[in-house]
Amino acid sequence: MSTLVAVPVYNEQKYVSHVLRKILRFAPDVLAIDDGSTDETPLLLARQPVEVIRHARNRGYGQSLIDAFRWANCYGFQWLITMDCDEQHEPEGLPDFFRAIYDADRASPGVDVISGSRYLPQSVGDDRPPPDRQAINRTITRLINEKLKFGITDSFCGFKAYRVSAINRLNLTEKGYAFPLQFWVQAYAEGLTIKEIPVRLIYNDPNRSFGGPLDDSDHRRSHYLSVFERELAMLETAGENVECAGCGGNGRNRSNAQHSAGEPPLA
Repeated sequence: MSTLVAVPVYNEQKYVSHVLRKILRFAPDVLAIDDGSTDETPLLLARQPVEVIRHARNRGYGQSLIDAFRWANCYGFQWLITMDCDEQHEPEGLPDFFRAIYDADRASPGVDVISGSRYLPQSVGDDRPPPDRQAINRTITRLINEKLKFGITDSFCGFKAYRVSAINRLNLTEKGYAFPLQFWVQAYAEGLTIKEIPVRLIYNDPNRSFGGPLDDSDHRRSHYLSVFERELAMLETAGENVECAGCGGNGRNRSNAQHSAGEPPLA
């Protein structure tokens, strides 16, 4: 299957060259989305044999992913893998995604999204996430599972593989870090099938900034919840019965994550 690896970057001069060189060991087709970097990142990207989208100003993590989806569709890729550039997603994990993609294309029904999880029993890593991030992930993941019945264990991991034809059915517009909240609701609405695979838990910089008000954990949680509630309200307006997710009563075939999850093991 033709697969593109997309890497959003913003002021990543410390990591970008090393990370891209490692990715290129596993994947020939790589796209970097430079979200308005003001450090040496643009110059370093120019030295790497990768495609580059350059935002003239910072437009947000979600916008970088949306641009990656459009690129993958425009150039005929069948799968898109997204991963971060700060060494918290290991390029050595890419073969696991390629194997999962191979299996997904032979499964019946097929899998649409392969989502990395740092909290599956098979996941490893000695790092501990910052307490506020862990608490928010736990809260949001539990809420997603209650409302959408996906059975996922990690709602915010950006290390994912997407079937491009499935993502084309979504209308993703959330430009910032709340992008996953919009994604999960729309994935539910379109009946996408989700499979989680374990990825390594790494936190190199627990003090990394989200920027502006989102650095306050209470504000960040509130923002995420407001985006989630907005997307749910749009479903209800369209006639979806969110509370009956998974029961088949609204005529859609809801697919749960393909593992036994239970309560997200985030503690």
